[in-house]
Amino acid sequence: MRIEKIDTFKHKGLRQKLVDIIKEKGIKNIDVLNAINEVPRHFFLDLAFDKIAYEDRAFPIGEGQTISQPYTVAYQTELLNVQPREKVLEIGTGSAYQATILAAMGARVFTIERHKNLYDKNQLDYPLKSKYKNIKFFYGDGFKGLPTFMPFDKIIITAAAPFTPDELIKQLKPKGVIVLPIGEQDEQTMIRITKNEDETLTEERFDKFTFVPMLKGQV
Repeated sequence: MRIEKIDTFKHKGLRQKLVDIIKEKGIKNIDVLNAINEVPRHFFLDLAFDKIAYEDRAFPIGEGQTISQPYTVAYQTELLNVQPREKVLEIGTGSAYQATILAAMGARVFTIERHKNLYDKNQLDYPLKSKYKNIKFFYGDGFKGLPTFMPFDKIIITAAAPFTPDELIKQLKPKGVIVLPIGEQDEQTMIRITKNEDETLTEERFDKFTFVPMLKGQV
């Protein structure tokens, strides 16, 4: 039987403390901070994690995947510089927490998951379905993106990519931005690529992070 999750004053207080921690680590974008403060992270985790859901760390969600550390979510989102009504493609739905942060900022989110069990869980049991109707869930291979719905203003990859997929670059609008961690080992470099009007690319390199690997195909 499904147990309805509630967002208590205690949870809200813990979220505010989490926002303070993320600010201390260098996140400045007020819209990102407001989204972290708004979205109940404990909704995206099993009840066993309820008391620790607002610690600034990743947790397992099954299928060898994790819900990312809140600081990492905020960092990638800040680099993406999301604006209301922008069309954003997310590669790697996972728990749907990152997608919800983007939706809370007003983006139209198209998110792909390669693990059928995680996709089905979000389709059937996404905890904020009535609030965030601006998220569309897809089951598929993230390397292929969603050509039917292109072009996108922004693309975010939430897994360690061995390279920047050409197919995703094709699906970006001119002046579009893709943010992704690049690297195949235990540590990746966060990259931001801007697609210029003349189809050339401008790459910026940022801090080091650790993500689960981005893999081809569907499972």
